[in-house]
This record gives sequence, structure tokens and C-alpha cells, in this order.
Amino acid sequence: FDDASSAISWTVMRHRSNRKSFAFIYERDGLKINLKCEPMEAEFLRSIYQCIHPGYHMNHTHWNTIDLSGDVPEQELFGMIQQSYTLTLPKKSFRSPNN
Repeated sequence: FDDASSAISWTVMRHRSNRKSFAFIYERDGLKINLKCEPMEAEFLRSIYQCIHPGYHMNHTHWNTIDLSGDVPEQELFGMIQQSYTLTLPKKSFRSPNN
């Protein structure tokens, strides 16, 4: 994501096995993180925390941007990171017991 002409530097956290990203960390008017979220929970979190907004440069239904200098308690943030990690894990294939 880094571009010499860009004023924004990005760090991307992703799974090794499926290369899906679960966190995008960047500085843009302060330190921010984009995390994947269930759609209904994403809306709920936006309604209770002023520092959570629809995902910057992401699907606004499934991603939130959190301003890390905001009002989200540390434990809540850790839970959001864990959920994003879990939502982007490789899908387990179903194998029939007869196979």
C-alpha cells in the first residue's frame, strides 16, 4: 500500500495460509485501524463509539475504521481484533464421514 507520493503509510496484518487481511493499520490524522466485523455489530459499534466509522477504503458494511485515540476501551478493541481475525480465517471444508 505504501506509495512514495502518498502521505499515508499502511501496515497490513494477514493470515499466512489464505493471505486474507484482518487488520489495516495506518496514520491519517492520527493512528487508525480497519477491522472486519459482522454487519449488524459494525453498525452497533458505530452507534456507541464516536471514534468508529465505516471502513476507510473498505466495504462499509463489513469493515470499521477505529481511531485509536478515541473512546474505545482497550479490551473492546482487543475483542474487535480477535473477531476480525476469526472472520477472515480460512474456511474449513466439510468432509463427509463416508469419504
